[in-house]
Order: sequence, then structure tokens, then C-alpha cells
Amino acid sequence: MTKLLASVTGVSEAEIALVGGADIIDLKNPADGALGAVAEDEIRQVVTHVAGRCPVSAVCGNLPMDPAIVTGKVEAILATGIDYIKIGFLPDPAAVACARALAQFAGRVKLVAVLFADRQPDFDLLPVFAESGFYGAMVDTADKEKGRLLDHLPPERVPTFVSRARSHSLAVGLSGSLEAPDIPRLLPFRPDFLGFRGALCGGSQRTAGIDIEAVKRIRTLIPQERSGGGSAAVDYRLLAARGYSPDDAGPDLGTDRIFVRDFVLPVEIGAYSFEHGRQQNVRFDVTAEVRRVTDDPQDMRHVVSYDIIMDGIRSIVARGHVELAEALAEQVANHVLSDPRVTRVTVRVEKLELGPGSVGVEIERKQAAEQFSSGTTYEPAGDRSIRRKSGVRE
Repeated sequence: MTKLLASVTGVSEAEIALVGGADIIDLKNPADGALGAVAEDEIRQVVTHVAGRCPVSAVCGNLPMDPAIVTGKVEAILATGIDYIKIGFLPDPAAVACARALAQFAGRVKLVAVLFADRQPDFDLLPVFAESGFYGAMVDTADKEKGRLLDHLPPERVPTFVSRARSHSLAVGLSGSLEAPDIPRLLPFRPDFLGFRGALCGGSQRTAGIDIEAVKRIRTLIPQERSGGGSAAVDYRLLAARGYSPDDAGPDLGTDRIFVRDFVLPVEIGAYSFEHGRQQNVRFDVTAEVRRVTDDPQDMRHVVSYDIIMDGIRSIVARGHVELAEALAEQVANHVLSDPRVTRVTVRVEKLELGPGSVGVEIERKQAAEQFSSGTTYEPAGDRSIRRKSGVRE
């Protein structure tokens, strides 16, 4: 389950976040940057006020990579009864020593290392965190004026961080000026939590106060664990509509078409030897038919974002060499059909550098009707029609 981490400044904001459905209350001083710390007395008051209704975390502040300073601050915060302590790690020769110095606290509190996407994050520290008993690692942004997380850590690079952290049994967090449209793009990576501040505030200004309606808007986009009987697991492919499944759709509202056209990326593709070890430009055109869930769409719950299609293409391309255009098209189609609201998809893949024109393949795939059932794990199926654009071998 991906949890909603809400960054707050004190007791009053913590209560608003709780009412809005936050899973983790995170204490920080947003006026002092990504890791601005609040006073230990304030942390203690919030821990007392929350009274176990959800975990509480706190950041250590903007500390130098000095083991004595970092351990001293962690020990002071630990005395407040906090559940998680977040420690920022900037590129520094002493970062390893700081991580190892914190091992003494690992059995008493959950330590979370924070790396910064806009400060050349060192993912080679992940095994050091694991060896030192850290609970998790997250990526944030240090300079909130210079873009969101995905501006610095693009979608095709997020899986590398997530998989490396998970390989060391570390919980995974993603944060960094995240907005509502980022949620359906990040949920497929299955982070353990997504962190928010600005998106929860009035006017999306992170130094403004927490707004209950803003918290609720973000909460509705992150599927919550269902209580009661049955499995608690959420299929993250039911993204963008808080765990939407076709059974919940009500009357048939028909379909819309969303599309990505003339999307060109350098791709390692081709069966010939001269095509190995080099990139060539490939154009993607994708059209998806999407079941409507409302006749009055208002926010990201009600749509399938074209960003998800482009993110998927980038991630597939980043995996490495693909022999055939057909194989690449199939992977893109499967990615798009992994959202059960998509009933049909057409994918065209064109190689642009093998001659005066383009060559490639166009395929059409559709959702299997029997897959539309609540709680069913979906595996794309359907007709296997292929329409070639050229007789040239890809």
C-alpha cells in the first residue's frame, strides 16, 4: 500500500491532516527548506496529540555531514517519542560515516534517509543505509523553486531507485513538490509513501497553512487500504481513480479517446548487427479508448492521463535494446491496457532513419471482456491483429 505522508508544522495542522486522511504525519518547518526542523517541544506535543492514530515522523534539519552533529540531533529527536526520523544526505565524503554512526539508533526508531534528486543523489549509499539498519530511503528535492521531483528524476529513472532500494529491503518514499497529476504517474512504481506539503496548502503555497479540502483532494487519488474482510491489497494498475474498477462505474457512459502523437525518442532497436550498440529515432503514435467514469470530469480521478502513456514508453525504452518493432509495440500496448478502463489501444511504432521514409508496425489490442471484474488481476489479452506499414524487416 502506498501511504500519504503529510508534512505539517504543528498540532493544528496535524489535526487537519488527520481529518483529511493522512497516513503519516511528518513534522517540518517549510520556511527553512526541504529539511527545516521544528523544535523538539513541538514534536513532543504533536506525538501526544496524535496519540497513536497514525505514525509521526520528523526531519532533523539542514545538518552538515558530520557524524557527531547528526547523531546528536537524532538522539534529541528520539527522546520525543517519534516513530520515524528523516535524515538528509547530500553528496559528501562523510555521508557513509554519518550513516554508519546512526546504526546505534536503528533498533529504537525507524530511520529514513533522504536523498535529493536535484543534488546528484548517490544511490550507492543504499546498501550502506541497509547495513546500518535504516528503515527506508526516499528521494526529495532540495530547491523547491526549481521544479518537481519528475523534473529531476524522470519516470524512466524512478524504477532504478525503487528496485535498488527494495533489493536492500528498504522502504521507498517519493516526494518533491508533488502535485495531483503526479500521483497516477508515481503509483505504478508502488512506493511505500508519497510525501506532500505544497499540494496540501492553500494556493499550493508550501509556506501557507494546510487546507482540509486540498488534503482530501490528494487523499482521494491515493487508494486506501480497505478495512474488513477480503484482501487488503490494492491493484496499483487501478491507478488515477482511487482504485477504480469497472464494477463501480454505474451506467455505461461510453468511451473517450486519448492519444499521444508524433512522440519521438532515441531507441536502441533493430535485428541487424549494424543496429546494435546505437540509437535511432523512433516515432510513437498511441490512441486509447477509455471508459468514461463520469459525465462531469473534474480532476485526475476521472481521467486516464496521457502522461502515463508517455512515461510508460520512456520506461520501456530505458530497459535497453529491443530486437523488433513488433515487440516494442506489444510492450507499449500491454502497458496502456494495464489500466482496466482502457478498452482498446492502437500503437504505431515507426523507425525514422532506415531510408527516405519511415518503416514500422501498427497493432491494435483490446481488453478481454472477462477481465472486467472487481478484484481480478488483469493480464492484457484480446485479438492479436497486426497491420504492418512496410515489408522491410525491423
